[in-house]
Parts: sequence; C-alpha cells; structure tokens
Amino acid sequence: MIEELWYKNAIIYSLDLETFMDANGDGVGDFTGLNRRLDYLQALGVDAVWLAPFQPTPNQDNGYDIKDYYGVDPRHGSSGDFVEFMHQANKRGIKVLIDLVVNHTSIKHPWFQDARSSEDSLYRDWYIWSKKKPANSDKGMAFPGVEKTTWTYDKQAQAYYFHRFYSFQPDLNMDNENVRAEIRRIMGYWLQLGVAGFRVDALPFVLESTEPGTVFPPMNFDYLREMRRFLQWRKGDAIILGEANVLPEESYPFFGEDGEGVHLLFNFFVNQHLFHSLATADTTSLIKALEATRTIPITAQWANFLRNHDELDLGNLTEEQRQAVFARFGPDPSMQIYGRGLRRRLASMIGSRQQTELAYSLMFSLPGAPVIRYGDEIGMGDDLTLKEREAVRTPMQWCSDPQAGFSAAEKLVHPIIDEGPYAFSHVNVEAQRRDSSSLLKWMTMLIRLRKECPEIGWGQWQILSTERTEVLAMHYSWKGNSVVILHNFDHHPQEAILNLKQPKASRLIDLMNNEQSEADSQGVHKIMLEAYGYRWFRAGDLSHLLNKK
Repeated sequence: MIEELWYKNAIIYSLDLETFMDANGDGVGDFTGLNRRLDYLQALGVDAVWLAPFQPTPNQDNGYDIKDYYGVDPRHGSSGDFVEFMHQANKRGIKVLIDLVVNHTSIKHPWFQDARSSEDSLYRDWYIWSKKKPANSDKGMAFPGVEKTTWTYDKQAQAYYFHRFYSFQPDLNMDNENVRAEIRRIMGYWLQLGVAGFRVDALPFVLESTEPGTVFPPMNFDYLREMRRFLQWRKGDAIILGEANVLPEESYPFFGEDGEGVHLLFNFFVNQHLFHSLATADTTSLIKALEATRTIPITAQWANFLRNHDELDLGNLTEEQRQAVFARFGPDPSMQIYGRGLRRRLASMIGSRQQTELAYSLMFSLPGAPVIRYGDEIGMGDDLTLKEREAVRTPMQWCSDPQAGFSAAEKLVHPIIDEGPYAFSHVNVEAQRRDSSSLLKWMTMLIRLRKECPEIGWGQWQILSTERTEVLAMHYSWKGNSVVILHNFDHHPQEAILNLKQPKASRLIDLMNNEQSEADSQGVHKIMLEAYGYRWFRAGDLSHLLNKK
C-alpha cells in the first residue's frame, strides 16, 4: 500500500554528532550525549534523525574524509555506543539515517595508501589515475576558489589522482565492480545494525564514469539501481535520500522511471527559488520551480529544507536573482562563499521572528518531507569568524550554563556563539522550553500541525490564484480531505482572494487559531494576512479544483 511508505510524511532532523551533545567532557559530541537528548527529539516530534558522518576520520572536512567505513571515530564513542543509541532511538520510535560518503575517501584510508604504493597494488584501480595532468584540470571543482584543480600529483604513486572535493579526498572509481561490491557491504553492515537508510552524499559524483580530460563525465544510473536493489533485498522499508543539486529535468533519472532510484531527493531547485521569493516578496519564481518539479514517481518524495550543514547554494538562479538574494540576506562578502552561496544560519540571515516563522511554515507546507537542521528550532545564529562552511556548524545551545550546556570542557570542537543577539545566553533550549511564546514551542506546534495534514505527503496539489503575487496559496486533496495553506511574503498586510468555485465550500477552518473563513454565495473567500502572515485551513472535498489531465 502506498500509505505504508513512512518517508512520504516524515519529519527529518539533521544533526552533527560532534556538535550536538558532549557527555564525557572532551569537547566533542558523542553517542552517549546524543542518547541523553533523544527525549528532547521525541518531544519535538521528529520521525527520523539524519546523522552526519561519525566514522573514523582525520577530520579535515567535518568527518567527510572517512578512513574506515566500518567503525565509530573514538571521539564519538565505540561501536557498542552506536548500538546502544540505536536501541534507545528505536524505543522512542525514531528512525536513524546515516550519511553514505562513497564518492571519495580520506587520503589516509588504507585503500589509498595501498593504491599509491604501486601500479600493481590491489587497490590501485579503486581510484582514478592519470600519468599526465589532464586537460581542463582547473574545471569542475566542488569548491571553486578554495581548490584550484581536480587532479593532484602524488609523488609516491608518480601519477595524478582525481578529486571533486578537497585534494585530501581522492575519488573512488565507481566503474570498478569491486568498489561497488564494497559499497554494498558497507550498506549491509549498517543496515544490520538497524539504520533506516542512507543519505547519499554528492550522488551525481558517485555515479560519474570519470575519464581524464572530461569535466562533466556521464553518469551511470545502473549503479544507483544496484544500490536500490541491494537495499530493498536487505531491508524492505529502508530508504535512500539523495543529495543531487541538479535542474528539474535532470532529476528524473535519480528517481528512476521504474521506481528503482532514490526514495527521496533534496529539492535544491525549489529551495533556491524559495529564497528568491523571500527576498523579493514575489512568488512567481517559487511557483515556477514548484511546477517544474511536480512530476515524480508515486512511490518517491521530495525532501524540502531551508538550511543545512553546507552553504545556501544559489547556483541555479540567474545572476540577477542571485544578487537579489545576496542583497537581502548576505550583502557583506564575508557572508558569501564560492561565488554562489551564503554561509549563514536561517535566523540570523532572515533577521526577524515573523519572516523566520513564514519561512518554516512555508517549507513544511510544500510538497514533500520536511528536513530541519539542529538548532534552527530555537533560532541559532552563525559565527562568520569561522572559515568557510564551519560558520553554521557551532555547538548546540542547550542552556545558559558555561559552554551552553554542550560540554564541560574548556576547549570545544567549534567555539560556542557567546556574543551578540544569538549568543547562547539569549538563545537556548532551556529558556525556550519555559517560554510559551518561544520559537521552540512554535516549532513543536508546527511539527504537530504538519502531522495532522497527511494530504501534503500523499495528496495531489494545486496552486490557487489569490490575485496577489505576494501571496502563495496551495491546496492539497487526498481521500476526500483538503487543506488550503496561504503565505504572505510581503512586509505589508495583504488580502487574498480565493475562489473555490462552489458555494458548498463556504467554510475554511483555521488549524492554528479558533477562527474560520466564510465564503460569499459564489464560494469566494477574502482572507486577510498580516505582514509575513500564514494561515493553514481545513476544508471539505475540493478535488474539483485539481487540474484534470
């Protein structure tokens, strides 16, 4: 049954183990600390947690440079601690997704150390080599301006190796069947320990068949189908959440026409246009992006988000659109990164509680499953004194005690924000738990509200005319039930005109307030929205509003 697909309506909470909660006082978050906060996550109402990499690593790139796929980095505990965490999460009904980082390894991984030792080594062909520096080696870097090439010379190997990301992260050769078999073993190992699936890092690069001299090599989607089939054989309800920042027309192969691709795909395209609409108070761009990403397989789902652990990538906007977002949310060059994005947290970037609520209400109401980043539920800020993307990776702010209750250590993995309006003394979980008007209480309410509207995950959707470009109205219909949700992107109040086209649709029940909207004799509603206002309504059967195709 389609309704048994748990991920279609799941609320996913993204966290980085090293900055979430430190139990042993060494300044680095660990599984024991995370266990102590599972009750908090359960009370918040999340269905699944997505963990950033926690395997053994030299930690040159926030753990994404892995040197052993089958263990836990000693900073975070042991494999036994992971198993205990899985037990505690399962007791609370919280599913666990982990990062599958198989586009590259650490340069210190034993596979690469063996590969560089000899052309005849067992692992030589597990990586991508060239005797001469290939043409166009200065193109295609994931981090332009930081890395200058995708091919780096290794003196021991006497050859150049390929890397999309940092030079200490050599790419694996996915065209090698032994590499793909090893990836299946990695998946099988963690599935056996109880994880509910994987967020696949840099999925387009995982599928590339790289040849020296090619900047954008073709992707082999058979490799993705291999991963999907193995996953389903081992654990029928496990999922793949893909990270692929691609254009809408390029996203379809990742889902697969036969339903053998990813279960969920991050909707980067809608995310970027969402911020353009927030910056300009014009919903035109967002509506076009939503329509462009409408058609996906019935068993698949989009994953919607506002911010994550990386930069806010605006690469798919036009230059004019990108500059509009920069001007509104990151005008200072120190707030920008890689020439394409912003390295800011949501609350500090937006700057007002009203528009922060609007943004989250909007994201939760879009077609797909919502993904929230740790700390955003309390409005944490960023630390722009930290390099690159570390600005948004500061420790969780639990209370006003020293080190924000994150750790008893004097030196932390990343510094706590201790100055300004987003300092831990002002923004923390403990204070917001006691404040009935806090962002945390509001976010908990929003999560509960989203769960009361399964139409968003299962149903058909339609954008309704409001006669205002500043106002977005979305209608969902499923099994005879309807939800109508309105958002005002403007800093001025707006009146939205909704024509529901039948007198029987005379009443809309507000799901957030003890109010309702009454229609006139023609089924027309006139709904007032305050500045950055939003309204969620329950309605009767409005399936007649859907496009008939």
